[in-house]
Amino acid sequence: MVNKHKSSRKVIMKLQCTIASTIVAGLMLSTSLPLLGAESRGQLSESDYKFVSNAARGGMAEAQLGQLAKEKGASASVRDFGQRMVTDHSKANDELKSLVVNKGAALPTEMSRKENSEMERFQKLTGKDFDKEYAEHMVKDHKKDVKEFEEAAKDCKDPDLKAFAQKTLPTLQQHLSMAESMEATVKKE
Repeated sequence: MVNKHKSSRKVIMKLQCTIASTIVAGLMLSTSLPLLGAESRGQLSESDYKFVSNAARGGMAEAQLGQLAKEKGASASVRDFGQRMVTDHSKANDELKSLVVNKGAALPTEMSRKENSEMERFQKLTGKDFDKEYAEHMVKDHKKDVKEFEEAAKDCKDPDLKAFAQKTLPTLQQHLSMAESMEATVKKE
């Protein structure tokens, strides 16, 4: 009977040690979580990193949708605009990545769930339906981009990011103008 109690106590003690070490590990992990976010943003402020992340994801989405427009567009204006999106947004994302890496930060490597679902929606569209939806989406998306880059050009704390936003803004404004022209064209067809 004494041996049974000793073995039961050993099991209970082992279990208590396991529980205690799990709690300690959990506490250590939970206190390090904010640091993980700080590490991924490197030297960038939280607001600058939010701009960078949104710009990177948006650029990825526009390049991928542009590729889709090149392949599926019924109108030459849609296919041409798609090519321009692939070229310009890929170039801007490469520049942004280089800038951010030098600041010790990491860019997102995947689009958001919303952007992925938009991509799936566009993959199902064809012909004039694709063209109209794509043109409308590009106008709306570039209005949002222009606004975000205008704010970043004024508000970014990092001078290199501020300069990037100022340098990229005219291209985005040109994209918006082109998207509005494309939308008018596909509505007539």
